[in-house]
Amino acid sequence: MRHHNQKKAYVYGLSAVLIWSTVASAFKIALGYMDPLQLLFYSVIFSSLSLFAILKIQNKTGQIKQMSKKEILKCGLPGILNPFLYYVVLFKAYALLPAQEAQPLNYTWAITLSLLSIPLMGQKMTTRELLAILTSYMGVVVISTHGDLLNIRFSNGYGVFLALFSTILWSLYWIINAKSKTDPLIGLFLNFCFGLPFVTIVMLIFSGPPPLALPAILSAAYVGFFEMGITFALWLNALKLTEKASKVSNLIFLSPFISLILIHFILGEEILPSTLIGLLFIVGGNIIQQFKKR
Repeated sequence: MRHHNQKKAYVYGLSAVLIWSTVASAFKIALGYMDPLQLLFYSVIFSSLSLFAILKIQNKTGQIKQMSKKEILKCGLPGILNPFLYYVVLFKAYALLPAQEAQPLNYTWAITLSLLSIPLMGQKMTTRELLAILTSYMGVVVISTHGDLLNIRFSNGYGVFLALFSTILWSLYWIINAKSKTDPLIGLFLNFCFGLPFVTIVMLIFSGPPPLALPAILSAAYVGFFEMGITFALWLNALKLTEKASKVSNLIFLSPFISLILIHFILGEEILPSTLIGLLFIVGGNIIQQFKKR
């Protein structure tokens, strides 16, 4: 029986959200030095190193040696979803779209997770939680369409499709891992180790060797450490400890405000008035979701 600790789940979830607020800018900077597959290659290497370091500090590396080949294979297989497929799709979306569009579209995965958790995890959704999700999603729509709700246009339709498709891959990955009995950090480390050969082969076929310039490597290292490594561990622990996936997944909507501010100052993209209106919906949705009936 799984032990729930909602307070710790919120701490882990909020920590992950704050770190993830920086990565939209980091993606665009790194993609200025290399293509999506090359960025993924470097990022997976650095994330694997960070996860191994965490396991070493926690004295958990010995547990991997005690696992059977069948157990290792079972734990590693989700690596096809993440990091391989998910980040191939997501990085390509960021390469095609402005960060101010790609970022909020990516955050709709929280809705996908909450909805998929109903049939796949046997969870129930209350009317209040549904209202919260719809309210937050309206905020995301307002931001991503620049407030023009009657004439929805995006700068690149294929990029929009990839960003939305990535939410399905992401949600499926976390649902699979939430059911796993393996230590979440060990499972995550094996996912990345299993995914790395696929990433490497695809990169060499379609992109060629990655750049060796120091700025390129450093930008990819940031993505690997803070988007894919340490933060994944925080988020997976949050999902393990939460009473309902929707309670943690709604926290992701707190991130766009910080992220869009960084996008403005780091990337120079203008923050539109519609962004502020959208954020009111997003925060309002979180308040509705967290409000408890007396």
